[in-house]
Amino acid sequence: MNPSLLVLIACVLTGAIAPAQQPVRRKETIALAVKYARFRWTPSAANAFHGWDRDGVRVDTPDAAFANPEGRPGWWKPGCVNVGVPYMWGGFSSLSEFREGIAHGRYAGDVYTREKRHLLENAVSRHAVGIDCSGLISRCWRLERSYSTRELPALCVPLGRYEELKPGDILNSHNNHVLLFEKFADKKHARIIAYEAGSPPTWKVLRDSISVPMLQSFGYKPWRYKYIVD
Repeated sequence: MNPSLLVLIACVLTGAIAPAQQPVRRKETIALAVKYARFRWTPSAANAFHGWDRDGVRVDTPDAAFANPEGRPGWWKPGCVNVGVPYMWGGFSSLSEFREGIAHGRYAGDVYTREKRHLLENAVSRHAVGIDCSGLISRCWRLERSYSTRELPALCVPLGRYEELKPGDILNSHNNHVLLFEKFADKKHARIIAYEAGSPPTWKVLRDSISVPMLQSFGYKPWRYKYIVD
C-alpha cells in the first residue's frame, strides 16, 4: 500500500491533526481580526431567531430583543447598520460567507450556553452564520477548518512567559476560550490588547484591554503558531 495512504489512514483513525503549513504573517493575522471587529452589516428580522432549528438544534441569536438569563444580552438591531461579526457557537464564517448568509436569511449568530458546551459539535447550527473564539483564531491563522481550544495547542509551541508574546500569538484556556494577542497596553505588561469573539460585554468580535493577572488566575497559557512569521 502507498505509504502516504497509510499515514492518512493513521491520522483519521487516531484523530491526529494535520495543520495547513502555509506561513502567515503577524500583521496579516491582526489585520483580519480588525476586519471582523469593524465589519458593517445590515440584518433583517429574518436573521433573528430564538428556538429550535430544522435539525433540532437550539439557536438564540444575539439580537437586541434577546435577554440572556446568564446576564449577557443581545445587541444587533434589524434594519440598522451594525458593526462587528456576531458570536456563533461553532462558527467559522469567512466575511464573505457571513455577508451571503445574512442576505439569504440565515440566523445571525448563536450565543454560548452551558448546554452547548456539553454537546460541543452537536450544538452547532447549520442554519446560522458568525464566528466563535477559536473560529476567529483559525481564520486569522488561515487554517483550513476551525480548530477548537482543545486542538489549537497542537499547532503551536508553548511560550515560557507572557512577556514573550508577539502580535498574532494566542492566550488559550483549554476547552474554554482563546484570545488573539495584539500588544501590551502598558510598559509594565500589566494589561494586554487582544481580539476575541463572544467575550463580555457583547456577543461579537471585540478588541479588548484585559488584565494580565486576571488571565493568569484563570489559567490562560501563551502559545505561538508554528507557521507564523514576522
